[in-house]
Amino acid sequence: MKKLILASGSTYRRELLARLVSSFEVQIPGVDEDSIKNSGRSPLQTACTLASMKAEAVAQHQTDAIVIGSDQLVDLDGTILGKPGTPEQCRRQLQAMSGRVHRLITAVCVVTAAHRFEFAELIEMQMRPLQPAEIDRYIAQDTPLDCAGSYRIEAAGIALFDSIRTSDFTAIIGLPLLRLSRILRELGVPLP
Repeated sequence: MKKLILASGSTYRRELLARLVSSFEVQIPGVDEDSIKNSGRSPLQTACTLASMKAEAVAQHQTDAIVIGSDQLVDLDGTILGKPGTPEQCRRQLQAMSGRVHRLITAVCVVTAAHRFEFAELIEMQMRPLQPAEIDRYIAQDTPLDCAGSYRIEAAGIALFDSIRTSDFTAIIGLPLLRLSRILRELGVPLP
């Protein structure tokens, strides 16, 4: 079996991929994400481009491997919301999304020497109206500084939403395992 490499520094993606396979490597691609996010592309194009660049950055040095790249961002009416980094930015993002629908985009690119698979999961998320005190309590509880959109859906962040439409809940966390499983099986990776 070919070596499997996750081209991501995300602990969330690492944990998700570990649900499928016990043996894989992690390599952090050197991709300038800010230049792509500020290039005028649509949110969907941005996420897909970043996933592809991450996979390609690692695959060019690992021609005998299966490389998985992924990117996730929030699309709020065409505006990209990424990882907030600070509690203040979390507060601003959650206030902007309060009572509104946004799309969470999780893009994936799988590259081998002979194959390339690209797809994106688009998740429609209806956030309930939030009071400032609720936002502050949430940020203090989950500290979602490293989460696109300032929420950790697998923890207390679920309480921020009225509804979520998705065909794959793992896409919300950072790696859509349903479609990825099909691709890995097609590439000969033995899965349960």
